[in-house]
Amino acid sequence: MKLWKVIGLAAFAGVAASGVVVARNQRRRAAYTPDQVRERLHQRLAEASNQPE
Repeated sequence: MKLWKVIGLAAFAGVAASGVVVARNQRRRAAYTPDQVRERLHQRLAEASNQPE
């Protein structure tokens, strides 16, 4: 029975850690203005267009 408690606590810790990572990524994305997003997309498109296939 003790093994199941350890597995449950490990699963809970994994879910909590995943939530922290998702929240951090969302804050990072929300920090960009629409103009910055547009500029980055144009830059990435230009970089992708210049790479040989």
